[in-house]
Amino acid sequence: MKINLNMNPSQRLHHLLVAGIVLALAGLGAGAYGANSLLTSRSNKLMQLKAKSQALAQEQVSLVEAKKEIKTYSDLQKITQAVVPEDKDQAEAVREIVNIAAANGVALSSITFPASTLGAGIAGATTTSGAPAQATPAGGSGSSSSSKTGKLSQLTPVKNIPGVYNLLITVQSDSSKPVPYNSFVSFLSALEHNRRTAQISTITLQPKTSDRNLLTFTLTLNEYIKP
Repeated sequence: MKINLNMNPSQRLHHLLVAGIVLALAGLGAGAYGANSLLTSRSNKLMQLKAKSQALAQEQVSLVEAKKEIKTYSDLQKITQAVVPEDKDQAEAVREIVNIAAANGVALSSITFPASTLGAGIAGATTTSGAPAQATPAGGSGSSSSSKTGKLSQLTPVKNIPGVYNLLITVQSDSSKPVPYNSFVSFLSALEHNRRTAQISTITLQPKTSDRNLLTFTLTLNEYIKP
């Protein structure tokens, strides 16, 4: 701003004040712009840090959930190993079924298994009048391959459960000794609580003509094995 020296003192003072105000406003505007730019930069940085913090928090939550799932599935694996037998010991299966039948007053005539796929293989174990039979192994070289094949003989892979197999067991009651209905129900319940015979797939009943409370039966059991 140009100041005329011929002005009187009051005019010069007025012009100086105006010039000072203009300069002050210009400085204030520059300061406000600089402050706004700084605040915008800090705000953007704060938002980035906040987003990063939320992402880390989410990752931490996911990690905690993953650890919980690992522990859960680890426990399930331990439970599976404890519940599902690792062998198809037919003699043991026969012994358990016979003991359960005897405890519930049920007379059995036979317990049979599928035919072996190993030639002579392992004969279907059978019990008559409640006496458990021993499974008869076929002769072999004893090699690891034969051993593995022998373990899988008579077994059917369970769908959608890798490594788990099913062995069918057929249980026939003694037709000369019909079973009371209540005893039959108790026998079924005990079988379903046994780790080797936890599932009954089919039941065939034949009530006695003279007494409908007495019956004979044929059961098909599923023994699940994880060799």
